[in-house]
Amino acid sequence: MIPTTEVIRYQVEDGQEEAFQAAYRQAGILLERSPDCDGFQVLRGVEEPRRFLVLIRWRSVERHLEGFRKSADFAAFFALVKPFFGAIEEMKHYQTDPAE
Repeated sequence: MIPTTEVIRYQVEDGQEEAFQAAYRQAGILLERSPDCDGFQVLRGVEEPRRFLVLIRWRSVERHLEGFRKSADFAAFFALVKPFFGAIEEMKHYQTDPAE
């Protein structure tokens, strides 16, 4: 298994910044208790405060897709973040170079 970081870039609607952060505070509880997740961060843009970067560290792509996404907690997680799904600019998995 290769540890993987899921990168999700958002640009939320004006006035929705606080709701977005509140949703991820709640969704983060579900991520933290998942055995498939090794942690996460939500970063807010300084120059552009409507932009957010969510970094979720998964044990592997497979653990994310076959573990967490098929778990009972995924439905609750998705319900919390779904209102912001249209604000996603990028949602991809990244891995470090194994030679490092």
